[in-house]
Amino acid sequence: MSLAAELEAALMKEGGPLISGDLLIRSLGYPSRHAFRKAVEQKTLPVEIFEIPRRRGKYALARDIARWLASLREQPNEEEGEGMT
Repeated sequence: MSLAAELEAALMKEGGPLISGDLLIRSLGYPSRHAFRKAVEQKTLPVEIFEIPRRRGKYALARDIARWLASLREQPNEEEGEGMT
């Protein structure tokens, strides 16, 4: 099972296919609701979020969050290679 699939399964178990509220904020790594709101305003969120008519809050798909998280692990860490030869 790929890392993205494992992460998606964990998110699905905790919140279902739609992630919102505190789970959304924690999953995206924001330290507070305020930081999340600021990212929404600045349109700097790493995944697509959306609203559902007649429901409060913002939502993201567990699949999108899982794929984003897995992609972070695949990216080279810029600090890791510094000073090494």
